[in-house]
Amino acid sequence: MALLVLPMIALAGQTAQAQTADEAAVRAVVASYVDARERRDPAAIGALFTADADQVNSSGDWRRGREGIVKGTLESSQRNSGPRRITVKAVRFPSPVMAIVDGDYEIGAAGASGARVMWTTFVLVRQPEGWKIAAIRNSLPSGGR
Repeated sequence: MALLVLPMIALAGQTAQAQTADEAAVRAVVASYVDARERRDPAAIGALFTADADQVNSSGDWRRGREGIVKGTLESSQRNSGPRRITVKAVRFPSPVMAIVDGDYEIGAAGASGARVMWTTFVLVRQPEGWKIAAIRNSLPSGGR
């Protein structure tokens, strides 16, 4: 019996380590997204997304496909200037190849009265070249947090 338990404990430790590494990688993709937007770098933005990714922004615009997301992102950054921050609040892995990231999304000076404060959810999928964004949903909070 003890011989069966030891491999299971070792496997659980490897799984926890892999999940910690995956969480760090997923958080890095979200940070890279914010950085690429701030630099308004179309190649860097596009490289973060799957070819069939989509995004629904807080205005209700639905951007479909990598090119549509890059074009819409750059236009939005032009219209809504100011620094962007995403504070990741939770990362979940419904499967080993999928991650859901929830966080606060703020545009404008931190804590300023004119800053837009929203919620964001990213869906990422594991691809051969690493984690890629498959979907983003931004929304305006309607009540308490």
